[in-house]
Amino acid sequence: MLTITDLRKIYPNGTKALNNVSFTVDQPQVIAIIGPSGAGKSTLIRCINRLVEPSSGRIMLDDVDIASLNRRQLRKVRRRMGMIFQEYNLVDRLTVMENLLSGRLGYVSFWRAWRRKFPPEDVVAAFKLLERVGLEGYQDTRADALSGGQRQRVGIGRALMQAPDLLLVDEPTASLDPKTSRQIMRLLVELVNEQGTPALVNIHDVALAQSFSDRIIGLRNGEIVFEGTANEVTAEVLTDIYGEEDWSLTIRKEDEEDPVDGKTADKKTGFIREAAAG
Repeated sequence: MLTITDLRKIYPNGTKALNNVSFTVDQPQVIAIIGPSGAGKSTLIRCINRLVEPSSGRIMLDDVDIASLNRRQLRKVRRRMGMIFQEYNLVDRLTVMENLLSGRLGYVSFWRAWRRKFPPEDVVAAFKLLERVGLEGYQDTRADALSGGQRQRVGIGRALMQAPDLLLVDEPTASLDPKTSRQIMRLLVELVNEQGTPALVNIHDVALAQSFSDRIIGLRNGEIVFEGTANEVTAEVLTDIYGEEDWSLTIRKEDEEDPVDGKTADKKTGFIREAAAG
């Protein structure tokens, strides 16, 4: 579905943000991208949909080479990639419903978009998504009246309104408290499974990445230094990615109880099951 080959990004000042990055996404799964600040995580996510222009390499979404598209072609293929931002990127003065429906802007005419006149089927789909992301009844609430977790849920719903083939998620929990962070990651995993849509998630929290992802890619200095399952993330792997440190309290243990919810995360699916009594 998505194949990245020898992707490079070199900024005008000579900084190599990405260097020969290659990997494939060929099934619905959550792939966490971890690494220190400046490792190239956000650059990678943004190169895929060309919010950042890659210097070289191939970005294949099925049979389309995204890196070679002109501006008009890129607008069309971006419909297939839902982007979820760290800072939500909502229009504060608009309602939750209006923000959600903005995910359909690539599918309606300019005048329909300007007048905010969306097809009835889009409105029906938006109401269903509101319920699914836990915001039933909030359709008329302005975005600036929402909490951080609620705003992120709107951002997730807006991305899903595109009916994308791929979700690109940039630091979805960076501004959230621990409990809300887990709820958002859990929602993403559930939606990936329900929608059959893979998600690339740039995330700083290693424990969250281990708990809620099927696969982890570790970046350092713009290069992939680890690719494997959550269970394969060891102290040695984290040292390779981040540098020398005592990682014993960072690595998520199998069947470790969630300190916030009192529940246990299934490492394969991200779904939560009740911790054993006693």
